[in-house]
Amino acid sequence: MLGNFTFCNPTRLYFGEGAIDNLKGELDKYGKTVMLVYGGGSIKKNGIYDKVVAVLKDCGKTIVEDGGVMPNPTSQKLEEGARIARENNVDLILAVGGGSVCDYSKAVSVSAYCGDDPWEKYYIRFEEPTCKIIPVGCVLTMVGTGSEMNGGAVITNHEQKLKIGHVFGSEVFPKFSVLDPAYTYTLPKYQMIAGFYDIMSHILEQYFSGEDDNTSDYISEGLLRSLIHSSRIAVKNPRDYEARSNIMWTATWALNTLVAQGKTTDWEVHMLGQAVGAYTDATHGMTLAAVSMAYYRYILPYGLKKFARYAVNVWGVNAEGKTDEQVANEGLAAMESWMKDLGLVMNLKELGVTSEMIEGIADATLIMQGGYKVLTREEVVNILKASM
Repeated sequence: MLGNFTFCNPTRLYFGEGAIDNLKGELDKYGKTVMLVYGGGSIKKNGIYDKVVAVLKDCGKTIVEDGGVMPNPTSQKLEEGARIARENNVDLILAVGGGSVCDYSKAVSVSAYCGDDPWEKYYIRFEEPTCKIIPVGCVLTMVGTGSEMNGGAVITNHEQKLKIGHVFGSEVFPKFSVLDPAYTYTLPKYQMIAGFYDIMSHILEQYFSGEDDNTSDYISEGLLRSLIHSSRIAVKNPRDYEARSNIMWTATWALNTLVAQGKTTDWEVHMLGQAVGAYTDATHGMTLAAVSMAYYRYILPYGLKKFARYAVNVWGVNAEGKTDEQVANEGLAAMESWMKDLGLVMNLKELGVTSEMIEGIADATLIMQGGYKVLTREEVVNILKASM
């Protein structure tokens, strides 16, 4: 049964080679001062920075730079960015980078005029913004998070050893996003495949929840098959435009709220992975990969029919003469084989997790209510141990 829902996604997307040509038309809609947000500087090496700055200057914009956004943006960096935006009376925040840069920019957009501690307000109390929100636009250089078309913003607090995401409403969604698959070509393989798994995980978090046989599930299965097919091509040839463009488009649809409609959604893998990230600062997609197999094998009995359907419809498992349990386990085995073929991290030790960290990571793991099994703290500990 498909549940009741309201769907709204106001983000305008420009997709394909040369999509940057649409940036000028968007910039003309906003005031003079643009805050240019980016990460560690790779956009300066690959020429994207120069292209974006040229468009900004051509539009007569005053550029305020906020570089150095880390892969796991911190609450301290958020305070710095909010101050820069506020003191310069920024009219638009332009995020040029991957999901972390987009997430950070949205967090800054609701924090500059917050009047409260943004970490406490948004990430501890999970309140919604009541202040002025600075509009955000994105030029995407890495796929995976779907941040270019949603309200999510994940921030890490190293002092509290917490990594938490707040999913803001549509008023915080990027106003526009520029998606050119060619901009993702120079990404290192480790980051590329981490992004691939982030896409997979986003879809599975929504798929393994709620009632079966609704439209969202059929869409999800198609997206998963597309991702699996294209990822195998992209790993062998990262410059295969068809593969990279299909993956980029899949990543956007995986988390622009569409396939969540009518679903309760799970998100426990993300809570486990984010807790690991808070302790290790490891790449997000790899933290998800490291805990996924242990988690899904644990909850499989509670959602057996769906796991069997997943095996057949996504991985092509032949169900003839087999029990649902056999089929479901074959599906997870096929998924595990695909993950290993890509070169993903398959256990927490590879990310620097030690047995002494397990209790603390368990304490930092938020317990979600939407999946097939609501975990106890003891179950979280056991899953983390099984992920070692």
